[in-house]
Amino acid sequence: METYEKIRLARELNQWSQEEMAEKLEMSPSGYARIERGEVRLNIEKLEQIAQVLNIDISDLIKKDVNGITIQIKDSDNNQNIGNVNLFGNDASEIQKLNLIIQHKDELLAQKNQELIMIKEMFELLKQQIKNQ
Repeated sequence: METYEKIRLARELNQWSQEEMAEKLEMSPSGYARIERGEVRLNIEKLEQIAQVLNIDISDLIKKDVNGITIQIKDSDNNQNIGNVNLFGNDASEIQKLNLIIQHKDELLAQKNQELIMIKEMFELLKQQIKNQ
């Protein structure tokens, strides 16, 4: 994941608009948007400023990790971790795994629904038997 993508992700995790982020960085919204599009080569001072605003370590923005990255967002006092996202290098396989989990969940729900229908039918049969006695 590129630095500009990490910046955008961290901003979104904070639930800030690009305009809010630009204001925090004391720059124009269009200038900040260029950062998130990867159109600007950031110097170390600007990266430090962005990391400070996002309350993350600058190394999280610049390090290249083949296996993925983890971004931790802390409260304003740097005490409590309020958000944690782990991004893997192979998004397609992660999405496929999640889809399989969802599919399995859907199959289990369908099975439970069938069991409920059978239980209701058995209950009705028992009621009729009791009536007929």
